[in-house]
Amino acid sequence: MAARSAILRAAAEILEESGITAVTMEGVAARAGVGKPTLYRSWRNANELAMAALVETQKAPAAARAGASALEDLKLQLRKVAAVFASRVGRHVAMMVAAADEETEISKVFRTHFILARREEGRTLLQLAMSQKALRADIDVEVALDMIYGPLFYRLLVGHKPLNAEFTDALLVQAVAGLERRKGR
Repeated sequence: MAARSAILRAAAEILEESGITAVTMEGVAARAGVGKPTLYRSWRNANELAMAALVETQKAPAAARAGASALEDLKLQLRKVAAVFASRVGRHVAMMVAAADEETEISKVFRTHFILARREEGRTLLQLAMSQKALRADIDVEVALDMIYGPLFYRLLVGHKPLNAEFTDALLVQAVAGLERRKGR
């Protein structure tokens, strides 16, 4: 377990310092103080290792805080996702994934352990907001999730405007305006 932590920390440091292309099995092994076979026991290549380091270091906070507004927690989660993607590492990884075949291991890992995990957190928060009566009970949660997360990835991929807290806050305000309970409903 200590070796795994050292390896992921070393890979994350290299990612932050020099970007995705600088992450090599040799470089990570040297920095972590382990042999290359130790890395290959868990990761097939440097891209998988880099993605594991990103996923590990960018874990989102727990989906819901006791007693907190679900919509406030969703706002915090969206800010965290935007901060990850706005970082140099996040942009490099996102562009690499966007350019990769969707069936590659790195694309699958990123989609499952980052994108879909954030979406599931969002699902939990939307359902909680519905139970808190902050949102209508009849919303299509899948469509609402697409409305909320889709623009994040669009802005990330197109790069026409900043991906920051101001954007995610405005995005949530606009999305929630169509999802809120209306008087008499």
